[in-house]
Amino acid sequence: MNLRDHDTAVIIAGPGAAPDVALISLRDRHGRVDAETELAGLRRSYDGPLLVEPFSALDLPAIAAHADGIVVGAAWMQDFQLLRAVARTGRPVIVQRAPAATLDEWLSAAEYCVAEGNRDVLLCETGTRTYLPHPTIDLALVREAGRRWPVLVDVSADPALATAALSAGARGLLLGEDAEADQVAAARARAALLAPLLGDEDPTTIAEARAAIDRVDAALATLLERRAELAGVVQRLKPVGGFAGRDMGRERRIVETMAVRAPRLGADRIGRIMTVIIEAGLQASEEHDLSRA
Repeated sequence: MNLRDHDTAVIIAGPGAAPDVALISLRDRHGRVDAETELAGLRRSYDGPLLVEPFSALDLPAIAAHADGIVVGAAWMQDFQLLRAVARTGRPVIVQRAPAATLDEWLSAAEYCVAEGNRDVLLCETGTRTYLPHPTIDLALVREAGRRWPVLVDVSADPALATAALSAGARGLLLGEDAEADQVAAARARAALLAPLLGDEDPTTIAEARAAIDRVDAALATLLERRAELAGVVQRLKPVGGFAGRDMGRERRIVETMAVRAPRLGADRIGRIMTVIIEAGLQASEEHDLSRA
C-alpha cells in the first residue's frame, strides 16, 4: 500500500473491475453477514491488494486478518477512538475527509494514527456538500494536503474529474465499489498519460532514471494507441484509404512541427520515427477492418 512504489496513480475500485487495489465497505453489509465470513470468502476468490472500510471497531480483527489496508470513512473521520484502534492494527490507514472538515482537522486525524505508531497513512478527499447533487471535490485542498501526506481522491460521483484530480496531485483515484471495468481502464490510461507530464523529476540513480523512462513509455504507449485509433477513423473517411492515400506533404509538416518540440532528436530522427508510427497505424487499421469484414 505504499503509493510511492507505484509508477502511476493507483486505481481503486470493486474487486470485479480489475483495479490496482480492490475496495469493499462493510457499512452497508453489516447485519447481513459477519466480517470474518465475508472477508475470508473474498480472499478465496481475490488475491490482490484489498482495502476494507469497517462498520465499527468490532470488524477490525477480521479486517486485519484478511485485508491490506483499512479505510476510515468520512462519517467516522472524527471518531478518534476508531482512528486509534485502526492504527493499532498495523495496517495502512486511509482517512477520508468529512464533508465539513477543514484541512487542519483532516491532518489532525492522520496524526492520531501516527501517535499510535502507524505512519503508513494516506488521505482521501471525498468532497464538500454544496448546492450540487453530489459532494464537490476541493482540488486546492488536495494539493495543499499532498504537501504532508499522499492523497487519494474519490471521483466515484463524477469519474470525469479523474484528470483534474491527477493534475492536482492525487496519488490515487477511488472509483467506488460498483465501478465498471471500462471506467477503471479509462482512469488507468489517464494516469499513465499524465504521470510523466506532471512529474517534476531529477533522477540521481539508474533505478530512478529507468523508473522515469518507464512512466514516459507508458504515456507513449497510450498516445500511440490513441493515434492508431484516430488514424483508422481518417482512413475510413478518406476517398482513398490505406497506404495509397498517404499525404506525404502533411506527413512532412507533422515532422517539422514535432522537431520544434523535440530539438534534441531533430527532424531527421523524428522523420524516421514517424514513418514507422504512421505505417504501423495504417497496417493496424487494415487488419482491424479485415477482422470486421
